[in-house]
Amino acid sequence: MATITKTPSGTWKVLIRKAGWPASIKTFRTKRDAEDWGRRLEDEMVRGAFIQRAAGDRMTVAAALKRYLAEVVPTKRPTSQVADRKRAKVLTEHLGKYSLVALTPEVIAKFRDVRLAGEDRKDEFGDPRPRTNNTVRLDLALLGHMFTIAIKEWGVGLPANPVTNIRRPAPGPGRNRRLTPQEEAKLLAAVDAYSNPMMSWIVRIALETGMRFSEIVTLRRMQVDLNRKIVRLLHTKNTQLRTVPLSNAAAELFRAALNNPVWPIDTDLIFFGEPGRDGKRRPYAPNRMWQKIKRDHGIVDLHFHDLRHEAVSRFVEAGFSDQEVSAISGHKSMQMLKRYTHLRVEDLVARVNEASERRNTSA
Repeated sequence: MATITKTPSGTWKVLIRKAGWPASIKTFRTKRDAEDWGRRLEDEMVRGAFIQRAAGDRMTVAAALKRYLAEVVPTKRPTSQVADRKRAKVLTEHLGKYSLVALTPEVIAKFRDVRLAGEDRKDEFGDPRPRTNNTVRLDLALLGHMFTIAIKEWGVGLPANPVTNIRRPAPGPGRNRRLTPQEEAKLLAAVDAYSNPMMSWIVRIALETGMRFSEIVTLRRMQVDLNRKIVRLLHTKNTQLRTVPLSNAAAELFRAALNNPVWPIDTDLIFFGEPGRDGKRRPYAPNRMWQKIKRDHGIVDLHFHDLRHEAVSRFVEAGFSDQEVSAISGHKSMQMLKRYTHLRVEDLVARVNEASERRNTSA
């Protein structure tokens, strides 16, 4: 039964105690609001639909994201942690002042539209700079997961996750960037000429094996078995262990890297950087030189990850089955693998001609 009392400050306090349910208390400015709230909660308790909303009323999105960063993000991979912290900062700037209860699907949809239109940032001419669909999808994914954790583990009483009730931007088309022979020749010549041979080894290994940049630069000596010509990947994007076979060329590249005459004794990283301020060595980070090489040689719109696209596509063009390519690349599904198998039209033309000639010969 709801007990309604007037406080010395003139507000109205409602206290509801019912067997089998936690005590609920809330203060209102008017008695009518207090009575309405009390009746609604009692009705929910009778119907078994009661949700403890107090935590959701008190906790703001900023506070929830702070707790999420402290408790959930550290359990993710290092690269995911960096990305999540950046996205959490954006979410806090736009939505941090709302309580979890007040953050309705309408508010989240407006945030989505503002980000997609680029209304919250301008270019040098004062025009909006839209975000890509995938950027906004990842923002919403983080927000949605935070609400899921709050509901399931933090005892925040919400009837539903508000992020699930809005439309997500459609996924953007996968990149279809392939290296031309001329670009590959310029790129390899440039990295070979660079003073640090690790730059050349990393680029060439990416083209030979299809491994991700993060998988290559975090390799440690014990993960490479040159006798069996394999590399054991312990930390991958999809968290599954993977063994990558090495071609003769890839094995020779790793042999050279493992015999690096300047390899320091204070790390077992194959591709190592200089010690940081804390004295620890971290993986080699060639991004600045990578950008300079592309700029100096006129190689436009080439991401390092495109080398993985190129390698995986070459496996397909060489006649590897989907299962074989998946085992090498680590893709979980054939649908994901299709994004990386952008076959050159010229190669398809040759295959079509071969099929046509066979038909004509048999006829």
